[in-house]
Amino acid sequence: MNYAQLLIPDFSLIFCGYLVCRYTRLNRTVWEQVDALVYYVLFPVLLFYSVVKSPFDLSSTSNLIIAGWSMCLSGIALAYSLPYWPVLKQRIQPRQHAACAQVAFRFNTFIALGMADRLAGPSGVLLIAVLVGVCVPLLNIAAVWPMVRQSKTGFLFELIRNPLIIATALGLICNMMGVRLPDWITPVFSRMGGASLALGLMAAGAGLQLSALGKDKLLATGVLGIRHLCMPLIAWAFANVFELSSSQTLILLIFSGVPTAASGYVLAARMGYDGAYVAALITISTLLGMLSLPFALSLANS
Repeated sequence: MNYAQLLIPDFSLIFCGYLVCRYTRLNRTVWEQVDALVYYVLFPVLLFYSVVKSPFDLSSTSNLIIAGWSMCLSGIALAYSLPYWPVLKQRIQPRQHAACAQVAFRFNTFIALGMADRLAGPSGVLLIAVLVGVCVPLLNIAAVWPMVRQSKTGFLFELIRNPLIIATALGLICNMMGVRLPDWITPVFSRMGGASLALGLMAAGAGLQLSALGKDKLLATGVLGIRHLCMPLIAWAFANVFELSSSQTLILLIFSGVPTAASGYVLAARMGYDGAYVAALITISTLLGMLSLPFALSLANS
């Protein structure tokens, strides 16, 4: 199977978003509003609908959940340890590292959902939604914590108002309670979810920028190396350790190989850090995803 060809539709949408933002009147100001619409409305609807529409058996996904947590904790540990590596020690600014550590272990949920839908269908979207639900809280805490330590501010408010966490938690609660959506409302949720994937990918393309990448190249190499090389290998190792099924292994490796979260620069800028540099890393990560996703999927095939 040619995995690179499977990525063409998703990355074409990213490229379209870049072109529209740069060469039409629909500039970054417009796309910031689109990004907010997707993040706060459309994407939570997709997550909620994906979780609540299918019966959820916790026992059947427990190994996947544990493998996802293990992978995320490993990525967090590697990212946090960067300032202590022999080559990087004394060459990384603590404040810059605090803002950029998140690039190493966060993931672009839009691309992950798009790939899961294309490769595994509705069951794959459900498994990705489960991983999002159990891993997003952990990853958000890990992303905020280094910046909190540097700026000495609280972070609970950042977590409890996260729409992705809220939507997935509500979906899990409704699913476990046996709540089912009425037939007349499911087409609305389905179409809103489909719109979130297309607009989310285009919004990611609209946010691409490279202008600030010239500084802290060693830090950039470290966090991107963890994200696009180490994470797929770690996911493949845990898939074997926990003896995941072929479909669960595929989903975990998709989860590990996607680019970092496009919202990372918003978080860094909002907390007073160098958002432009984080945005540059996100841009490079998005491009590297065209290599790391085929690499991760080839591991799943093996």
